[in-house]
Amino acid sequence: MLTSFQIVLLASVQGVTEFLPISSSGHLALIPILTGWVDQGLMLDIAVHVGTLGAVIIYFWRDSWTSTKGLVHLFGGRSSPDARLAANLIVATIPIVGAGAAAIYFDLSPLWRNAEVIGWGMLGFGILLYVADRLSMTVHRIEHMRAGAALTIGVAQVAALIPGTSRVGITITAARLLGFERAESARFSMLLSIPTIFAAGFVSVHGIANSRDAALGMDAIVAAGCALVTALLAIALLMTWLRRWGFTPFAIYRVVLGAALLYWVYF
Repeated sequence: MLTSFQIVLLASVQGVTEFLPISSSGHLALIPILTGWVDQGLMLDIAVHVGTLGAVIIYFWRDSWTSTKGLVHLFGGRSSPDARLAANLIVATIPIVGAGAAAIYFDLSPLWRNAEVIGWGMLGFGILLYVADRLSMTVHRIEHMRAGAALTIGVAQVAALIPGTSRVGITITAARLLGFERAESARFSMLLSIPTIFAAGFVSVHGIANSRDAALGMDAIVAAGCALVTALLAIALLMTWLRRWGFTPFAIYRVVLGAALLYWVYF
């Protein structure tokens, strides 16, 4: 049974790390591994993801409204920039939905709690983020995105099922390799989190309802609320940072943490 302190800590870690390219799922998995606490379980993990969903919708409310209008235009057969944005988000979401369903069917959950896997994910994808950010051109905005680029980013997002990868990190890496500006890469990655987290949140709510566990439900509500507040702060700080600087500090953090984890695992 988790204490109130543990729930608040887990939610705060989720909120801070979800929209930074440092792997929120990796950090959440590491807490019980390193502290010996009872594993918080996938349901509570997803509950805090739902809190961060609220944060990204609030912060990017204009883009959220634009993509919603675009969805209406899309199904109405109307061509518009809003419809193009909605279509790109749909195309980029399809791969992770299929891969996520497969991961649940084959029960890959033991992989998600493995410090060795998290360490290699942190290290390898941290180096890839640094290379992509330093060597890629910066010429495109979201308005320039084609369906092929959206699909490429969506396929890259599947790698986020590997703990330590970071959904934000890998989608930003893919967008940077395709030549999108830093802030625009982060913007699309965060908008892409809306349908992705919504799908995961639906699974969580369904599971909590079926469990008939009132305590679990209340824990999930508290965790989601804490994650929402801390995620709003993290998004604001990241978007401000990217107006002047790049992703190098995040890549360095990932490499150092990944190397430390691997040393701990092997030695």
